[in-house]
Amino acid sequence: MARGILNSLYNLSLEQMRELMMELGQPSFRADQIWRWLYLRLASSYDEMSDVPRLLRDRLSARYVVTPISVVAEQRSSDGWTRKWLLRLSDGMEIETVLMEYADERHTVCVSTQVGCGMGCSFCATGQMGFARNLSAGEIIAQVIHVARVLRAEGETLTNVVFMGMGEPFANYHNVVRAIRQLNTPVAEGGFGMGMRRFTVSTAGLVSGILHFSEERWQVNLAVSLHAATDELRNRLVPLNRRHPLQELVRATRRYIQRTNRRVSYEWVLIEGVNDTAEQAEALVKVVEATNPHPHARLVHVNLIPLNQTAGFVGQAPSEERQRAFCAVLDQAGVPHTLRVRRGIDIAAGCGQLRTREALRRSAALKSEEQVAHPPAP
Repeated sequence: MARGILNSLYNLSLEQMRELMMELGQPSFRADQIWRWLYLRLASSYDEMSDVPRLLRDRLSARYVVTPISVVAEQRSSDGWTRKWLLRLSDGMEIETVLMEYADERHTVCVSTQVGCGMGCSFCATGQMGFARNLSAGEIIAQVIHVARVLRAEGETLTNVVFMGMGEPFANYHNVVRAIRQLNTPVAEGGFGMGMRRFTVSTAGLVSGILHFSEERWQVNLAVSLHAATDELRNRLVPLNRRHPLQELVRATRRYIQRTNRRVSYEWVLIEGVNDTAEQAEALVKVVEATNPHPHARLVHVNLIPLNQTAGFVGQAPSEERQRAFCAVLDQAGVPHTLRVRRGIDIAAGCGQLRTREALRRSAALKSEEQVAHPPAP
């Protein structure tokens, strides 16, 4: 582990846990006991692992923490449907995790995969931060377990996991895949038991990651942050497009559908006067048609999200009239789409926004303290 980053039990696969027990002179069933405490019983500390010998717990605690994250701030939207946590990692860096709840009893956690992001999407608060480091598999898993623990205390169950928080998941491919694999371990084996179809991985269009993920042959949902249907505009909004232009991205996305037979979502943040025009809508229809290997199977879906404004981007969400006009073009072409309702605006639920807001608040507080301690000369 990197300096300052504490190793977590969540970083270990079940097989690695068994190897660790052998190294410590313990029977292999101890690994299964600990695994159940972590993923089935959602233990937050060694003290809860009552059937694990105290000596073993002490030896483990000298090498591994259970939870590598701590809560810095928690906010809940005024409508009660969205919650967001600012979480501190063991090296002091911070990430965000969001819980979205729905009337149909879905409870979806949106997790981060990196501290910051190197993709540089101009309208995204995380993209404006730049990249700091990848999260370990354990740090990714701990976000899911934290929210599952909160929900269990309320008599609810986590139903879905989306990798749409801070960071580009496919730029941290190995740890994201490990996290999915470990969270997918069946309940019958003492695991968390999250089915593959309940995971969604979102990418800004990292083609190598899409192609590698296709070969996993998992029934995981893929979302591609498209946002523009011409190279000229997408180069401006999503700089990664300069490395992987639309034609290449479309081929890779089509390949994912062919290998998995799973529906892919194209994510489209609507920005007034930028990508909400009839021309962009018509170009989007062509992109969808080129992506879909089975024209009548409707395996490509477009998610339209009005812009959630950030301090570092000059732009705004289109009027409802412009949104309807954009949707009308897709309707006429028979392109399946959903116009999403923006959620958690009042709690900065957009990716990276709470972290940015907290950093500004701390900076202002520190400046105020300095002014009190060192008032300007009269």
